[in-house]
Amino acid sequence: MSSEEEEFIISKEEEEKLKELFNKLDVNKDGRIDINDLTQALSTLQVPQTPGHAKKFFDKHDKDRDGLIDFSEFVKYVTDHEKKLRLYFKKIDTNDDGSIDREEIIESFKRLGVVIDPNEADKLLSKMDKDGTLKIEWSEWRDYLLLSPSQNINEILQHWRHASMIDVGENIIVPDDFTEKEMKTGIWRINLMAGGMAGAVSRSCTAPLDRIKVMLQVHGTSKNKYGVINGFKHMLEEGGVKSLWRGNGVNVIKIAPETAIKFMAYEQFKRIIHGDASGELAVSERLLAGSLAGATAQTIIYPMEVLKTRLAIRKTGQYKGILDCAMKIYRHEGAAVFYRGYIPNLLGIIPYAGIDLAVYETMKKLYMKTNENKDPGILVLLGCGTISCTAGQLASYPLALVRTKLQAQGAKADSMIGLFQKIIKQDGLTGLYRGIVPNFMKVIPAVGISYVVYEKSRNWFLDPS
Repeated sequence: MSSEEEEFIISKEEEEKLKELFNKLDVNKDGRIDINDLTQALSTLQVPQTPGHAKKFFDKHDKDRDGLIDFSEFVKYVTDHEKKLRLYFKKIDTNDDGSIDREEIIESFKRLGVVIDPNEADKLLSKMDKDGTLKIEWSEWRDYLLLSPSQNINEILQHWRHASMIDVGENIIVPDDFTEKEMKTGIWRINLMAGGMAGAVSRSCTAPLDRIKVMLQVHGTSKNKYGVINGFKHMLEEGGVKSLWRGNGVNVIKIAPETAIKFMAYEQFKRIIHGDASGELAVSERLLAGSLAGATAQTIIYPMEVLKTRLAIRKTGQYKGILDCAMKIYRHEGAAVFYRGYIPNLLGIIPYAGIDLAVYETMKKLYMKTNENKDPGILVLLGCGTISCTAGQLASYPLALVRTKLQAQGAKADSMIGLFQKIIKQDGLTGLYRGIVPNFMKVIPAVGISYVVYEKSRNWFLDPS
């Protein structure tokens, strides 16, 4: 008997346990597990998952590449995987007492280049600790990570952190947090590039809805009955199908400088606010650092926001392109016009970022409280992000509407307060939310498109082959 065959020798009891688990994963009961079986079973069994979990699992463990895993392949996977999990467990169990406690978790992640505070260590511990001893036994460790495509628990710890890379078609104020290890290895660059590509594609796909939103904000009143349907008709009659994407070019171009500036500013503000103390930023500190970083980025790229609005509302033949638009505005209205609407834009950052972050954190805690020891699936993450972003937009929308109307005005512009008063007098409070319907209509498709593109592009950057 070869050594390879010996690896497959397991007890009758263990074989029965594995057969039981295999049958749960084999959803269609054909004696083999395919990627659809695994995807469905992981959700049903509430196994901790990271994005692309099932595909990563098959890429690593479907040895004959037939898209199916039979029982013998599954047994070999479990046998090999347990050996690796046992090694990781022993490395973390530094006092060799057969269990992992909070201090060992903190110290082990520190060696990986990830600094976590005691509260986060407790949260991680509680996900695995089934018996309430505040320690992780080998059996708990094994059960939790048995179906993970990777032996790196850092992926699971980061599961909550990277949800914010999804572009919902609006500016994300509070940037993503990256660990020390991600900074050193360059993973942060890949995440930012993938996020940029996702933003470009999702914004381009939802550009017609974004343009009708701008048109409603600028031209819509209770008197002219300018709505979504007749607004689309007007745009198609005036400029054809191509006109639905007016302003999208500069909206995509500004993603790169805005993301880079925001990221660099956020890292600097984090150091100023948090100092050299170890551990993660508190929610309030993230909000402050993120708001300051967002304000810094907006201050620098704001002229591009004005150009986006002007290009979106332009008539056919009015401008030849982005540069021509900028030159004509400068010649006829001066340089100051490129910062028109800047104050309401700046004021809108705090309610948007504050409510977005507060709602996201609240939903996260609520999920973890009602689903103890269970990690969220990607649908939960996307749902939390979508709802929190929508809540943030709802709170800051009146300021966004006033900003857009000011950006669109010519040489004789209203003041911010004067424009607020004029809108309320003409259309009432509902006038401050004109254009919000197409704005909400684009959120769900933007989230879905952004997530798919982000995952695909990130995987390509990590493995171009």
